[in-house]
Amino acid sequence: MPAALSIDLRTPARQARAAAVARAFVRRAVATLLPGEEAEISVWLCGDRTIRSLNRRFRGIDRATDVLSFPAAEGVPGLRALGDLIVSLDTSRRRARELGIPFEDELRRYLAHGLLHLLGHDHERPAEAKRMAALERRLVSAIGLTERSDPASAPARSSSARPAPARASPRARGRGRRRS
Repeated sequence: MPAALSIDLRTPARQARAAAVARAFVRRAVATLLPGEEAEISVWLCGDRTIRSLNRRFRGIDRATDVLSFPAAEGVPGLRALGDLIVSLDTSRRRARELGIPFEDELRRYLAHGLLHLLGHDHERPAEAKRMAALERRLVSAIGLTERSDPASAPARSSSARPAPARASPRARGRGRRRS
């Protein structure tokens, strides 16, 4: 386990199950990826409308996506500030139905994928995509999820986003977060 893990979780009302799944998964994933380190992460579970707005604002892409990641610029010495991880619950549910798998498993995959983005992994080039997909499979396996049987094992349209310096990320604005 990490020496200490701070999770700021923001989620829509009536989404207690999704919040519990996210909190538990992020704790296990960070403990697996960063054993013994103190870490901090912000997780925002939202709907397609919200993630579309963020995607448009920070990436200039006017469509909903499954995952957005905003790596932290700086941290406090001795504390690994990972950044903001934003997941669309609407997309998670829709994709889970398409694949015939539990919603919670798809949510965990999106969280794993976004967490890897926060740690600096990407899939812009084929070699990077292959390496990131392998890391995602190992993480999912280490945590006890079974791999998907479909060929697109990574989330379909995930995004690692670095906001323009003039704009504050959702975390920097510090609105409505709950600490766990």
